[in-house]
Amino acid sequence: MNLHYIQRRQFLKISGLSSISLLLGGCGTQAFEDIVGPLSEPLNRKVGELIFQPQKPVPEFALSQVKPEELIINTFRNTPIIDPDKYRLIIDGEVNNPLSLSLAEIQNLPRKSMIIRHVCVEGWAAIVQWGGVCLREIIALAEPQANVQFAYFKSADGYYESWDIASALHPQTLLAYEKNGEILPVENGAPLRLASPVKLGYKQSKWVTRISLLSSLSPFKGYWEDQGYDWFAGL
Repeated sequence: MNLHYIQRRQFLKISGLSSISLLLGGCGTQAFEDIVGPLSEPLNRKVGELIFQPQKPVPEFALSQVKPEELIINTFRNTPIIDPDKYRLIIDGEVNNPLSLSLAEIQNLPRKSMIIRHVCVEGWAAIVQWGGVCLREIIALAEPQANVQFAYFKSADGYYESWDIASALHPQTLLAYEKNGEILPVENGAPLRLASPVKLGYKQSKWVTRISLLSSLSPFKGYWEDQGYDWFAGL
């Protein structure tokens, strides 16, 4: 059977990798994570990349299915205070055209709206309408060099994340500035946050201030990944 015809969840269930990821996601002991994490992470990453279809849209939901109360607010540290008028998004790294964009400049780019399921590793999910700009639009403006394979995200609260470039370029990966038809609330990541149906919630950084496009993966992969969580974290 062609692997592309196997649903990701089905494949992970068959392979047993979903159990490993769950264990590394907070249910196992720290000692077990220290041993198994470094061994299984490259395998998880390769499997995730193998079965991920980077340009295939994920089915969306109807507006009537949105339930705002189900989106739980998780905080990493204190909510940062960002002046939208002074905000700048920096895009740097291995690019030919480094950028420093204001929120107004970002909002002038083509807007996309989508209704998707936000899935948290803690076991809850919520259907949310996000509005913003496709991340690939901004990446294209920065003119990444041919060897770029990863996107690093830094947030105003100190949170940090990294994605494979294929997931960052997925047509439904947004830098969102709206939630459920209104301006994105500060507690949900305003002025700008990641929103995507192809990654678990902890990959979807809030208060994003910098995106670095690079050819190699840093030893510091992400706040939770550096504590044992799965790096690819795809859905």
